Amino acid sequence: MKEYSTEGSRKLFEETKKYLLGGVASSFHKSPTEEYPICISHGKGSRLYDVDGNEYIDYVAGLCPMLLGYADDEINSALREQLKKGTHFAATTPELVRLSKLLCEVIPCAELVSYQNSGTEANMFAWRLARAYTGKKKIVKFEGQYHGWSDEQKVSIDGGRIEDVGDRDKPERIMTTPGQRKAAADDVIVIPWNDVSVIEELFRKQADEIAAVVMEPFMCDNGPIPPLGGYLESVRALTEEYGVLLIFDEVITGFRLSLGGAHELFGVTPDIAVFAKAASAGFPLAFIGGRRDIMQCGVPASGTFNGHAFAVAAAIKAIEIYKRPETYKNLNEISEYFSAGLKELGKKYNVPLISEAYGGLVTLTFTKADRIADFRDWLMYADVGRYNRFNELCKKHGIRLTNKKGRLCVSTKHTKEDIDRTLAIMDQLFGMIQ
Repeated sequence: MKEYSTEGSRKLFEETKKYLLGGVASSFHKSPTEEYPICISHGKGSRLYDVDGNEYIDYVAGLCPMLLGYADDEINSALREQLKKGTHFAATTPELVRLSKLLCEVIPCAELVSYQNSGTEANMFAWRLARAYTGKKKIVKFEGQYHGWSDEQKVSIDGGRIEDVGDRDKPERIMTTPGQRKAAADDVIVIPWNDVSVIEELFRKQADEIAAVVMEPFMCDNGPIPPLGGYLESVRALTEEYGVLLIFDEVITGFRLSLGGAHELFGVTPDIAVFAKAASAGFPLAFIGGRRDIMQCGVPASGTFNGHAFAVAAAIKAIEIYKRPETYKNLNEISEYFSAGLKELGKKYNVPLISEAYGGLVTLTFTKADRIADFRDWLMYADVGRYNRFNELCKKHGIRLTNKKGRLCVSTKHTKEDIDRTLAIMDQLFGMIQ
């Protein structure tokens, strides 16, 4: 089994650091445990290629948007047609009308939609909508869940040790970066996820102050961790009972788990949902969908590049592909095949792990626990060190995984042969992480 040389990536990173802060465009592009990131030259289908000529089977998917793989021919064709018309108009177009209608058809909660460019911006808009509609200020979020990088949003998204997060009945509000105003989180209430009793107790005391509960309906940024049976349904019932809006952050889960996102998959409809990433197959587009009365409560959507022509063209074609019956059938089959293979490797090498398949997402958590239900469980029981070692080994042998997260993204371009090759390489690597 050949180990890749990535000397070209190392040299380019050293050069890049002279001009680009940290040597990367986003902190997500390099793990703190990496000496340097791989420098990618191009991608096609399920594969990426670095500047040293190495080929990788990719399960990062550009941090989840690339549900159709890299350089999809149909998406590229749609973009070439749009390029002939123009790239940016700061005006409504027939294509924008068409996309908006499509989104309202496929997203269960969407009676109206509104556009932004990133998940961070779209979440900011959703939180403002909730406050405007209810006349209340407080937003409830959950430990370990990520909704963007603004001062108010980037709170309690991570924690290196269980001691950092405080008591379960009164979690710490953990700020993440220098320069972040602690006062920005004064109206954010942080609680553990997947525990109905916590929300019920909170609502009994403070529902008259709370505008909305915002959650990843399937926790993807840490974990990943699926909702416990009945949890989403119970939260939905409680928010309705106490007059609190329910916001689903489907930036990662949207289109990846199913055409209508996690709330279609689990059959629980929020008041507002936030989508991005896979909506436009790799182009910057985000949108908020929700009940008509909430969406029309008087909050305008602002932004120069909202509804950008390229992103709209890509999204129309992407949704056309997603609507084909074979798309999710194939995604589910390939994900289940991959997850089953990971479980078998765990048994073969006596490496305890949890793996599950949901649409275009496969989970991998090294742990001795039978179940991880929330962020605190993840901090206590997930073997992050083992995952990091495994990730580094995979990268050296042609498999690209997400840094520090057990979130493996498959695309419509991944084949059974890709998975077989991946599992064959991992078969040899599992013996190194026992």
